[in-house]
Amino acid sequence: MNRLTMKYILRISVISLIAAIFITTTYNSILYAQELESKPIKNILLIGVDGNNLEKGNRSDAMIIMTIDESSRKIKLTSLGRDTYVYIKDRGKEKLTHAYAYGGPDLLLQTIKENFGIDIDRYATVSFSSFMEIIDLLGGVEVEITDNDLESLHKLTKVCYELYGKEDKGDIQFIDKAGTFNLNGYQALAFSRMRYQDSTDARDSRQRMVIKSTLNKLQHTGLRAYIGSLDIMMSGVKTNLKPMDVILLGYKTLRIGTDNVETMEFPVYKEEVKLKEAGWVVLWDEETNIDLLNNFIYKNE
Repeated sequence: MNRLTMKYILRISVISLIAAIFITTTYNSILYAQELESKPIKNILLIGVDGNNLEKGNRSDAMIIMTIDESSRKIKLTSLGRDTYVYIKDRGKEKLTHAYAYGGPDLLLQTIKENFGIDIDRYATVSFSSFMEIIDLLGGVEVEITDNDLESLHKLTKVCYELYGKEDKGDIQFIDKAGTFNLNGYQALAFSRMRYQDSTDARDSRQRMVIKSTLNKLQHTGLRAYIGSLDIMMSGVKTNLKPMDVILLGYKTLRIGTDNVETMEFPVYKEEVKLKEAGWVVLWDEETNIDLLNNFIYKNE
């Protein structure tokens, strides 16, 4: 066999290998997309960690199950209380927020499944920095500010402005009166974090408000602009969603719209107590709350 023949065979082998990889990857993507398409109810866990480490080490400050229910054309947002007292594998009873710090998104998803009976296999995690960048990329989010919010919002706006590493963030801007405002990245983060003027449940409600406003902004932006900005939006996000997943889920969400968004704070029946070994935690009625959660996510009543 001469050298020319060997080169030809080698070239054909390389091309065949590349083609096989491409076909296999494409086929798997199609199968995955078909699987995603076949499920009428899709759950994605949206996670916000209290720092910039997306792997583990930071606590999950915000945990929202986003349910896309195509059969009833509804989007459901379920906030999971960060201080809910749950069993975490190899750690015993602790606050739910600690699961991410110990083992990242995988341990958090496992903890949710074992304690609440909800099997979620898709997630997206943002840090403080990536959250602010995404909000700015969208052009801000519109929310309602109350008189009771102003003092806490002012204090946290300073903190979040300092956290934001963006070079062209401009001079700090404060919200100094009640009303409806379009918040920039650091203002939206401050709005999502504050709780001492009212409660943790109220903070969770504000976080859902920001998510709903984000969806509304995306809806008005349109699918083409959404797809065009995906690379930038996803660059600071840790997720197991594939690009095709993000496009499909975005399309389904935009098609449903934000007029049919339902929300829930979980757990519903609970008591906040201070334990010597764990500090302030939320004790909850497991059977009643789990039934309520499953009915909210999976039943259309």
